[in-house]
Amino acid sequence: MDRRLFLRGLGLAGCTAAAHPLMTSVTMAQGVGLGENRLVVVILRGGMDGLEVVQPLGDPDFAALRPDYVAGVDLGAGFGMHPGLGGLQGLWQAGQLGFVHATSTPYRDKRSHFDGQSLLEAGTGMDVTLGAARDGWLNRMLQAVPGLTADTAYAVGREALPLLAGAGPARNWTPEVGLVLSAQSQLLLDHIYHDDDLFREAGEEAMTLSADLSERTPREAVGVVDKAVGADRAWPDLDTLVDFAADRLRGDTRIAAFSLGGWDTHRGQVGAIGKPLSRLQRIILRLQAQSGPQVWGRTTLIAMTEFGRTARINGSGGTDHGTGGVMVLAGGALRGGVVRGEWPGVAEAALYDRRDLMPTSDVRAWTAWAMRGLFGLDRAVLEAAIFPGLQMGADPRLIL
Repeated sequence: MDRRLFLRGLGLAGCTAAAHPLMTSVTMAQGVGLGENRLVVVILRGGMDGLEVVQPLGDPDFAALRPDYVAGVDLGAGFGMHPGLGGLQGLWQAGQLGFVHATSTPYRDKRSHFDGQSLLEAGTGMDVTLGAARDGWLNRMLQAVPGLTADTAYAVGREALPLLAGAGPARNWTPEVGLVLSAQSQLLLDHIYHDDDLFREAGEEAMTLSADLSERTPREAVGVVDKAVGADRAWPDLDTLVDFAADRLRGDTRIAAFSLGGWDTHRGQVGAIGKPLSRLQRIILRLQAQSGPQVWGRTTLIAMTEFGRTARINGSGGTDHGTGGVMVLAGGALRGGVVRGEWPGVAEAALYDRRDLMPTSDVRAWTAWAMRGLFGLDRAVLEAAIFPGLQMGADPRLIL
């Protein structure tokens, strides 16, 4: 299978552009070989903290690690959902929302956003040298489907997703969206560009434009919100992308892949995680509403991140780069209403490297089983061509 270079090594101060909250994009592909089911993939850039999003309330060691956790929705079986996703409670009760806990890619120990995202979107194991030429696993799936005509693939937003990079043709579409900066994002940019005359001036100009836009756009567009935590809030920049994707999914498009940043919560996590949770919830709820019951009933959404975060809160009230994390699943085609995965516990001896949630499953395996359930792909193709070297294990029956 022909592979193409999609990402070169980059280096910047701080947490770098790999976790940058402004980098939001979506790609789509269409074709007759995929039947009527739809797959939506959301790449959560920056490392979402799974222990914050799905809290293991039944674990006796959790409270000592997170004494100030924010209680949310009781999911049963010893787990709770962060209140920032409280608007999804109806989907949970309807069996159209689920989670996979203590899961990760094969990436270990280096804790680099770029390397972690590279491995996540390539769908390979650590046996493939990071930075080597390869295409994305979604593009390899398109190449593996008999009779598929993937002559229309869109990259919508700031940049194309490596997830869909490969032999299939792609087109770019950039909506007119405003620059949205949180206070934490502005501090990050100030830190990165402080000693660079060129980028510092460009950054300051961008900040000014962002402030000007805030006077002409809804308060939600600049992250200043008055509604209760967990309410379904409008995010105009994001809504533009979701509406475009939903319109295509109602037609011939069968695959959409979003990129959603803002998950790098090194400091003040209790407050910082609210915005990305609100935006993720908005993607799910607006996609459900805009695609319509018939299409939503044939849709599965999978949200995944490059790695989780440390089990303990750091000195600045945040969490650092970790290992095991959470996948978020949604859609009318999903067999939801359950937190899946083998729970390893969060006692110090049970943690990976005595600091991170221990991964007990591979993100690629859950994704492969979803693709098999949606599109009928052969297991041998999934394990050899789409996710090389993967052992899928037993069927978790994700899809109805």
